[in-house]
Amino acid sequence: MSELTTLRRSKDDFMAQDPHSPLTDNQKHGFNGLDYFPENTDLNILVNVDQFQEKAKIQMQTSTGDFQSFQRFGNFKFSVEGEAAELTIYVNEHGFFLPFVDSLAGDETYPAGRYLDPEPQDDGKFLVDFNLAYNPYCAYNDRWSCPFPPAENRIQVPVRAGEKNYKDHN
Repeated sequence: MSELTTLRRSKDDFMAQDPHSPLTDNQKHGFNGLDYFPENTDLNILVNVDQFQEKAKIQMQTSTGDFQSFQRFGNFKFSVEGEAAELTIYVNEHGFFLPFVDSLAGDETYPAGRYLDPEPQDDGKFLVDFNLAYNPYCAYNDRWSCPFPPAENRIQVPVRAGEKNYKDHN
């Protein structure tokens, strides 16, 4: 069993059984696991991040109308199926954060976007594995407050990796 398969099974177990799961008891009752894209090794990438000289603070609006503070850390360029794209990484007291919306949003993926937790490497690069892209908790339940990806992280390429749209939102 691959490491990704193990991670996905662990997440499904958490969603179905853990009291901290974003699913309601009613959702847990009929839960059969999340829907994922097949693993795409081309979207597990090591990137050079161009750090911003001035790490401006921004306020990301959330699904409940609140705001969460982040700093713009830097951006990176990559390609998906031969199409160029660019995303910005943010940082706050919880670590690095990569919210994004791709061209599949509202169809195959959650309309408000997905998240990633890019991993800094010793050499200054970041590991960005889109196979680990996940839906924010508000995709499952409206009681959660989730930041919306800023306009600069809305890309026109399809990212067929990670979690797909959750269709049982109650």
